[in-house]
Amino acid sequence: MDQDSHCTAEGEQVEAVSRITTFSTTSPTDEEGNQPKAEISCEMRKENPEKDDLQDSNATLSPHSSMTTKELQEYWRNEKRQCRQVKLLFEIPSTRIVEHHLSKYVMYKIIILQTGSFDSNKSVIERRYSDFEKLHRNLLEEFSEEMEDVTFPKKTLTGNFTEEIINERKLAFKDYLRLLYSMKYIRRSKKFIDFLTRPELQEAYGCLRGGQYTKALEILLEVIGLQERLMRSNPVSVVPTLCAIVVCHKDLENPAGAFEYGEKALSRLRVHTSHRYYIPLLETMITLAYELGKDFLSLQEKLEEWKTKKDPIRVFTLKELTVREYVQ
Repeated sequence: MDQDSHCTAEGEQVEAVSRITTFSTTSPTDEEGNQPKAEISCEMRKENPEKDDLQDSNATLSPHSSMTTKELQEYWRNEKRQCRQVKLLFEIPSTRIVEHHLSKYVMYKIIILQTGSFDSNKSVIERRYSDFEKLHRNLLEEFSEEMEDVTFPKKTLTGNFTEEIINERKLAFKDYLRLLYSMKYIRRSKKFIDFLTRPELQEAYGCLRGGQYTKALEILLEVIGLQERLMRSNPVSVVPTLCAIVVCHKDLENPAGAFEYGEKALSRLRVHTSHRYYIPLLETMITLAYELGKDFLSLQEKLEEWKTKKDPIRVFTLKELTVREYVQ
């Protein structure tokens, strides 16, 4: 870090300490007038998380804080680290040529990991050229303006399987995914997310419908981490996958695992009680809680409360609802 940058960083920290010191000398009356009315959570602040980090760290401190300068600096660093936006990095380290009946194509191995720290939960998927091509066409239909300057590697009449062409496309597709992810509306779009998750989900639900719960669970646990990172702005959208994991654990006679993921799903539906998964999930969780010797009365109360507000309608069981996902 050069001297100017170092001085700037120190200046920001001194300013933070100064602001907090000002709070500590404010009278009770002034303090009530100056105190922020509500704290803004990190997850809600999507547009420019870096801009408000210092301000929020000041607001959350006690106005009569007795922290030392060193403690305040450490607090500020921790707040900024927690509020930093999750960003994904795309790597394409290798490929493989597939020959299937009369067709021959290249599969590109895509590794998706979180930047900024060691990521032990990286996601690995494979896609072929035609998958990228379909994604590009779909995005052009919906985001023609945003895609105006996005280039896509063209097909060649010959040489598609040469090492030179394959390596060129590896780099091109890596840059292509990085550029798409950098555009907010595209990275949050269903078409982009489907490209990264749908093939695996279709395979997992196919295994689930076929009673291959171990294989289905293995795939779903791989996908859920990636889904949660891609859909941070819409956490309810991962509920079907979480519920499919519940069903797999339950049918594999692992009630503890089923209950764990059921709690995660319920937490995302706390204010979405009209969601189609809410009541089937609640009924399943009551059964699991009873089996595990956990508190099921609070869950039962939520179910009864829902029934008093809604007209009685036929509700699928959680498994019946789950097997209907991704049916072609």
